[in-house]
Amino acid sequence: MKIKTLLIAGAFAASFMAPDYAMAQPKPKKPKPDLTDKKKDAKDDAKEGGKEKPKFDREKMKERLKAAFDKRKKDHRDKTRKGHKVKHGKAFGKLVRDDEKVKELRDSFKESSKAHHDQVKALYKQLKDASDEDKEGLREQMKSLRTDWLESMKGNREEVRERIKEIREEFKNERDDVIDANEEDGVKPGE
Repeated sequence: MKIKTLLIAGAFAASFMAPDYAMAQPKPKKPKPDLTDKKKDAKDDAKEGGKEKPKFDREKMKERLKAAFDKRKKDHRDKTRKGHKVKHGKAFGKLVRDDEKVKELRDSFKESSKAHHDQVKALYKQLKDASDEDKEGLREQMKSLRTDWLESMKGNREEVRERIKEIREEFKNERDDVIDANEEDGVKPGE
């Protein structure tokens, strides 16, 4: 009997609370401000020719643009000078860059590339002024110059690779050999 009365009392209390939930509504929004005065001011401004535009200073804008272009040009030059950075093993990249033999190889390759470029330019100038019969011979010379250039590039790459291998061998980490030698002497690593 007690359970029955408890259930009835609970149902009775729930029925009184239900209308509150059923009548729940969202919070009312704030009323919008009255803008009629501002609209009238805007209409008056439009009749008089509108609001005053801010003055545009062409000289100032030119100076800012020139400064931005100069900055971009300088940054671009700096980045092209720096070239590709070695991301892993920075110390090894510095060893290669600072190596005398690699510097000599790089400088000699630059000189040969300039000489090759000058030759190609000269051949192009001759090609413009040449007759049809001479153009074939000039084209053959240009093809042979290109094949020689490609071979010299391959040779230069091989020389640089060999020098890098030599540098690696020079500065090779001999940690494993030292540990093995210590183990043979009876000293265990970490003691």
